[in-house]
Amino acid sequence: MQGSANLTVMKQAARKAGRSLSKDFREVENLQVSSKGAGDFVSRADIAAEQIIRDELTAARPNYGWLGEESDPVEGKDPTRRWIVDPLDGTTNFLHGLPHWAVSIALEHKGEIVSAVVYDASKDELFFAEKGQGAWMNESRLRVSDRTKMIEAVFATGIPFGGRADLPETLQDLARIMPAVAGVRRFGAAALDLTYVAAGRYDGYWERNLNIWDIAAGVLIAREAGAFVEALTPGESVLEGGSLIAGAEPIFDKFARVIRN
Repeated sequence: MQGSANLTVMKQAARKAGRSLSKDFREVENLQVSSKGAGDFVSRADIAAEQIIRDELTAARPNYGWLGEESDPVEGKDPTRRWIVDPLDGTTNFLHGLPHWAVSIALEHKGEIVSAVVYDASKDELFFAEKGQGAWMNESRLRVSDRTKMIEAVFATGIPFGGRADLPETLQDLARIMPAVAGVRRFGAAALDLTYVAAGRYDGYWERNLNIWDIAAGVLIAREAGAFVEALTPGESVLEGGSLIAGAEPIFDKFARVIRN
């Protein structure tokens, strides 16, 4: 899919930031054993990647607003459009030298996500979608899985870190779902989890208390590939609430009943 001019700009920005992060990622392993540690280095890599994306997008669309993880929000001269950016989703993976992290860029128009890019630079997998145009990974059209049996399905989630208050809920989720399914994965990058649902690699995904920049792009990509994406609490906003459940249509209802029990 060729896509719109906006999508072209987003792809270019994601690839450019991905190249910068990939270069920094190669240094992380050396930093692990240094006395300085890797934390400050990764923070600088994260901020530098966001600046690259911001420069690219602002040069192309100077009137659009901006919401990024590492910088203050900006209201654009065009109040109907804004970029929503996570320059490094999967920071902990990056910090530990694990090649599972991504650049995430979404375009919001009148409160709705209309274009999305998630770039996994380590694997050179560029996931993208535009509203009503389907979802793609590089040159391949994406489609969710068609499994109907929970015992054959693999799901993904995020496990709260550092004793967060929502840890007990997640542990209860796992206790209910793990006996009924083929497996549960915790890969630590929400944007990629949603694109993996889109690609049929996961049959479903759920997580609580995410930020809008973690999921904005991934939600559109998953939906355009045929996934159902809803708030964990029915009726709430997926993006504003940040707690969601996503899955392929054939298995979604069974999956949702277990998680929402």
